[in-house]
Amino acid sequence: MTNYWESTAPGAGRRAPRADALSNARRLDLGGTWRFRLAPTAAGAGDGAEISSPGFDDSAWDALRVPAHWVLEDVTPLAGGPARSLRGSDEGPLYTNTALPIPIDPPRVPTENPTGDHRLVFDVPADFGPAVLRFQGVDSAAKVWLNGRELGYATGSRLPFEFDAPVVAGENVLLVRVHRWSSGTYVEDQDMWWLPGIFRDVELLERPAGSIDDHHVVADYDHVTGEGTLTVTADVAATVRVPELGIEMPAGSTAVIPVEPWSAEQPRLYRGTLESAGEIVELSIGFRTVAIVDGVLTVNGRKVFFRGVNRHEHDPDTGRTLSRETMIRDIRMMKQANVNAVRTSHYPPHPEFLRLCDEYGLWVVEEGDLETHGFIYAGWEGNPPATPEWSDALLDRTRRMVERDKNRPSVVVWSLANESWTGDAFGELERWIRDRDPSRPIHYERDPSYKNSDFASLMYPTQELLEQIGQRDDPRPEGVTDDEDARRRTLPFLLCEYAHAMGNGPGSLADYQRILERYDRFCGAFVWEWIDHGFRAHTDDGREFFMHGGDVAYRPNGGRYCLDGLVFSDRSPSPGLAELKKALEPVSIVVGDDIEITNKQHVAGLEAFAFDWVAEVSGEEVARGVLDVPAVAAGESVRVAVPAVSVPAVSVPAVSGGVAGSAGLAVSAGEVWLTVVARLAAETSWADAGHEVTFGQGVIAGSRVAASVAPRIGAARSGDRITLGAAEFDAESGRLVSLGGVAVDGPEVDLYRAPTENDRGQGSNNNVAAVWQAVGLERMQHRTDSVEFGDFGVRVTGRSAPATHPHGVRYTFDWSASADEVSLTTTVEFVGPWTETPYMQRDILPPRMGLRLALPGAYREVDWLGFGPEESYVDSRDAARFGRFAASIDGLQTPYPVPQENGNHVGTRTLALAGDGLPTLTVDGDEFDFTVRRWTSQDLERARRPIDLRDSGRVWLNLDARQQGLGSASCGPALPDRYRVPRETTSWTLRFRV
Repeated sequence: MTNYWESTAPGAGRRAPRADALSNARRLDLGGTWRFRLAPTAAGAGDGAEISSPGFDDSAWDALRVPAHWVLEDVTPLAGGPARSLRGSDEGPLYTNTALPIPIDPPRVPTENPTGDHRLVFDVPADFGPAVLRFQGVDSAAKVWLNGRELGYATGSRLPFEFDAPVVAGENVLLVRVHRWSSGTYVEDQDMWWLPGIFRDVELLERPAGSIDDHHVVADYDHVTGEGTLTVTADVAATVRVPELGIEMPAGSTAVIPVEPWSAEQPRLYRGTLESAGEIVELSIGFRTVAIVDGVLTVNGRKVFFRGVNRHEHDPDTGRTLSRETMIRDIRMMKQANVNAVRTSHYPPHPEFLRLCDEYGLWVVEEGDLETHGFIYAGWEGNPPATPEWSDALLDRTRRMVERDKNRPSVVVWSLANESWTGDAFGELERWIRDRDPSRPIHYERDPSYKNSDFASLMYPTQELLEQIGQRDDPRPEGVTDDEDARRRTLPFLLCEYAHAMGNGPGSLADYQRILERYDRFCGAFVWEWIDHGFRAHTDDGREFFMHGGDVAYRPNGGRYCLDGLVFSDRSPSPGLAELKKALEPVSIVVGDDIEITNKQHVAGLEAFAFDWVAEVSGEEVARGVLDVPAVAAGESVRVAVPAVSVPAVSVPAVSGGVAGSAGLAVSAGEVWLTVVARLAAETSWADAGHEVTFGQGVIAGSRVAASVAPRIGAARSGDRITLGAAEFDAESGRLVSLGGVAVDGPEVDLYRAPTENDRGQGSNNNVAAVWQAVGLERMQHRTDSVEFGDFGVRVTGRSAPATHPHGVRYTFDWSASADEVSLTTTVEFVGPWTETPYMQRDILPPRMGLRLALPGAYREVDWLGFGPEESYVDSRDAARFGRFAASIDGLQTPYPVPQENGNHVGTRTLALAGDGLPTLTVDGDEFDFTVRRWTSQDLERARRPIDLRDSGRVWLNLDARQQGLGSASCGPALPDRYRVPRETTSWTLRFRV
């Protein structure tokens, strides 16, 4: 006899799936403190009927809150000892990324199968009628007993299941036996932590006579007539009432009335009721029609464009147990970042999240609870979608998703699964959905023929391939027939994953967006992904960090790949989210000879926005005002005259902290920058009035004024020092040792950066960091060849090269000085056999071309004229605006959970540093990138966590002619060549003042 937890049958004893709904029927929330016992095998703690009987003594069991994952709570471990958190142990959360955590032998699982018995004693009122027990989510399989009676079992972790519940008045005992591994494990390999438990709500629902078990709302919209067609069916006789529309009709009838349609921009809901003899169900009706017309996805007759993110359910303390407040926080943050769509990767979310999407306005691509990615390691042999005995289980998962969420207006696309290759089961799922709900198109990415999908779809294409796809001229996938190829080219294209947001990045968001908006074929894209999946943890001395898969000694191990979100694990935004917000702007503002404003929205005009402007010279405001923008329909543009700006003489005052006093920032006099901002004109459900939606910026007058040429002064030697104006050099090495009395060490040519996650690529693919290290860029040694001085100043030549290798760079530092500044022109020339890469046959391109100086650790504050305030890189700079900014050195560090290159600022005109008891050090000259931190790139690379970084006692200042971009090669294409640092002779000039 097959064990139920190893059966491909989806369950037993369950009620038929039905629509999620709120009603006036009584509901008992069974969440709270339960009793819990962890056992090493599927046998659990003993006989289920006995344990679920009232007389059973569970006083020796652990107390466990429900809903929760037991691996995140304090429980008695199988290894013994007192109750404690299992985080960080192989009994706790496990992260394997694509690999299955058990042997591939479907549907069997190991005998060692941690199993949690959850026991609850609860009271039921004497007048409580017939009841249903509902579980919203249990991972990965569960058997249920009530009052000594077995009710049945279920699989499908992210889907609800219900049992008829023969409760009695007064005390009742519920036992839920939850298995960590089951047959369901094979189809739930969903790029996330393995977290067993009852992690969503458990409810007892009263079902009085005449109550409504199921209902279906069909609310179509005719964009030509402006009328909605409403039909609500129910399994019992009932009356539909929508007071605002004057509707009162029997269920099953149809009403045609003028309505305002629902969209993500204008989520218009009509509230109503469905009333039977035994129950009143709440209705939230959104009228909308989804259709594909001539290869273009439309909603309500207009092309729709998803500006989307992939969203896993994650909380750093509670895993996939999310509060309603957390869901609202996610949605508000998304809307504030101009996100209008969510792909529920890779499973149906908690139903409350979809209710909130209806209310706040987000397009939803809802994905089935199905992924078999781990079978890639078996060559897809035995893949469940291609194995007939799995058909019922897979169809059951699809039915439960569609039936639960069929009434949600926000759900506009059903996605069959993620990364599950091919198989006949997908045809069965497609046919069932089309018969049950023909109102929504179907998506599935992994089958290149797309025979069961209404969309063509890919993950992580290059920009070049994406251009071809937009033109419907991309190469035919292998194994696709002529007819399949012809059909797939007619389909709209949905980019379901791109721009892998792991660590510092992703880059090229604006590039991808420009391509996506250029072609009608594209209906949008979804960045991978919304949130890092780190768990809050503490060192022995109490310092907090966020744990990733690599912090657990378990194999296989997905390492840090769970840290790939636009927001960090605690939901603080990363710089990548700011860049995405700019890329996804619903209104574009281009400042030039005039101001061009384009409405990129789906249906809404610009009435919700107020526009204001500010004019600045050298980051100092000279004028501001309100910009009058006429009505602009969705998809249209308007040009508005640039405001007249009178530019008075500008003086640059001291900034807070005394970073730059009267001798502070050099001005780019005469260059007038105009910044135009679009804000919310009124408060919305997701942001306050005045919230900045987007901005545009440009130079409207003048030009940069070249620095005046002051008389040069010569250099002189005294002992072991050479003096040139405010600068002192070591006469032998040519190193700068003092500047205006400030101790300095350097500069050194710096070609290296602490690798980002994208620099490390995916495995051996695109791992440029390994190339840098193989050729020694992180361990360059420096040699001085000559030091010359005279009336011209000081010239230092030398060579920097790594041990073991013959290649290097030859540098020349040409120093000159006037009475109030010291100037440095650096020239770097590549020498030796750089093209003969001894690693992976890769060409060697350094990640940066710049200088590094060591300054006293007492420097604290930074002021700069350039782009900010967030960090920026050559392929991630659209969110940065030109202006004058101030920050502490510590505040310029981005605390990526795995330390890596961060804090760069492109396009800097002037930089000033100040600190207690130190003169202000100012740098300007050719535009440069800068980073400033209390540790070196090598320190960053060695640290496992931010808490490992220690103040070196110095401030390390990088002044770069160029640093390479970020890209998204951690799971995606290589960085485009235009964002790399070319291996060519480079020269740039900087000026220093103290």
